[in-house]
Amino acid sequence: MILKLKRTPGIYLVGFMGSGKSTVGRALAEELGWSFFDLDQEIEDREGVTISDLFESRGEEAFREMEAAALRNRVRAVEKGRPQVIALGGGAFCREENFSLTSNNGITIWLDCPIEVIAERIAQETHRPLARDPERMRSLFEQRQPAYARADYRIEARDQPNEVVSRILALPIFVP
Repeated sequence: MILKLKRTPGIYLVGFMGSGKSTVGRALAEELGWSFFDLDQEIEDREGVTISDLFESRGEEAFREMEAAALRNRVRAVEKGRPQVIALGGGAFCREENFSLTSNNGITIWLDCPIEVIAERIAQETHRPLARDPERMRSLFEQRQPAYARADYRIEARDQPNEVVSRILALPIFVP
C-alpha cells in the first residue's frame, strides 16, 4: 500500500448522485476488511430526517454545513489510523474545504458515470432533492465535473458494482 494510504487510511468516493458511491463503497470496504461510512446516511441518522426533508426545511447551505461537519468527524477517525471507505454526497467534494480535507487525509476516487446511466438509475427515486428537475440535474452534473476531476483517481462506474470494485482494487494504491 502506498505511504499516503498507510499514514491516513481513508478512501473517499466522490461523484454525482447515482454514480454508485454507496453500493461500491460497501462492497469495497468489505473486500478490504475496512469500515464503510456513507455521509448522507450518517446525517440522516443523526438528524432523524431524510436529506430531502433537510433540504426543504433548512435549505441546501445548512445541509452542506452538516455534511462538512460529518466529513470532519470521519477524517478524525482516519487520522487516528482507523481504515475507512467513505462515500461523500454528490456535492461534498465541490466545496474547497472538503476537497482539501479528503485530499490531505487519504485517497480520493471519482466514480465517473455518464448522466444517461445516472438518470436511468435514479428515475424511480424520490428522495434526491436535486434530481427533481431533469434539466437542473444535467446542469448540476456538468458544473460538478471539474471538481470531481480533481480526485486522485478516476474510475468508470457504469458497470456492475463488483466490476467497479475490481477496477479500484487494481489501482496502484494497493501495492505493498
